[in-house]
Amino acid sequence: MKQYIFIVASFMLLSLNSSAQKAVTAANYFIDLLSKEQKVETVFPFDTDERYNFHFVPIDRKGITFNEMNNVQKIAAFDLLKTCLGEDAFHKTKEIMQLDQLLKELEMRKPEDHYRDTGNYHITVFGIPSANTIWGWRFEGHHISFNFSFSKQTLISGTPGFLGSNPGIVLSGAQKGKQVLKEETEMGFNLLSSLTEPQLKKTIIDSIAYKDIISFDKRVAMIKNPEGIRYKELTNEQQQLMLQLISLYVHRYTKVFAEAMLKKIHANGLDDIWFAWAGDSHSMMGKGTYYRVQGPTFLIEYDNTQNNANHVHSVIRDLQNDFGGDELLKHYKRDHVH
Repeated sequence: MKQYIFIVASFMLLSLNSSAQKAVTAANYFIDLLSKEQKVETVFPFDTDERYNFHFVPIDRKGITFNEMNNVQKIAAFDLLKTCLGEDAFHKTKEIMQLDQLLKELEMRKPEDHYRDTGNYHITVFGIPSANTIWGWRFEGHHISFNFSFSKQTLISGTPGFLGSNPGIVLSGAQKGKQVLKEETEMGFNLLSSLTEPQLKKTIIDSIAYKDIISFDKRVAMIKNPEGIRYKELTNEQQQLMLQLISLYVHRYTKVFAEAMLKKIHANGLDDIWFAWAGDSHSMMGKGTYYRVQGPTFLIEYDNTQNNANHVHSVIRDLQNDFGGDELLKHYKRDHVH
């Protein structure tokens, strides 16, 4: 049995290293395609404060945008993203980018107005990508933020990992009915609807949904004094629904990295995972909803309140390793000096 566990652990480590090496190769290929001026705009030291400049609204950002890339560079940028995200999350990311064009039309903005812009998504690299260095990179724009941190040949963190959708459901036009974050919505309601009345009294912590996710753009995402209902208070069927919801968010990343993250979640104890809900308990337009799943090592938040409750924000945070964690930064500074 011990030999089997060792083999499985070794296989996971090799797979993680292989995936990280693909990211190193893809990152360097992308950087090599940039002009000297573009590299200055894109590549920063790993220990810069800019690495923590996480947000998900249209703001000025560091890094090269897709508007500034040629077609070859755009392909390379998406290929780099593919090395870090799962297939479904990659597909959702591209769909969310395209929603900005829909918003531009709905808001009747002029062609020269770039507040809503499918190309206004940034790639920023921190440190020098290699199999022997500490480095990271960020993919960010309106309603998307993924922050990846690598230590040599290991992907340490992919969080904060934010996806949003406005509109949550497209109400008219050629894309009518499109719902990019449908799974995030339905799985939350599935878990809620499985609860009994006594369980709901513990779970629903407010009758009014919050205006946004509580962690927002904070450097540290910890929500003190968890509320709601705990995993150990659920039936076996309800526990499986909770684990499916967690798995959905964790599998925004590559399969191997997601499995490693899930393994850490299990190792830190499922009994101390909380599920909390605020707002309406029925899924309908105009009724705001919020939920979160919080464990010792992670936080998941979902909010749908803005624009008549048709505007979704969702995020997963690693409470120990957001942005790679403090220990990774210490190692970088020590190695960088030497």
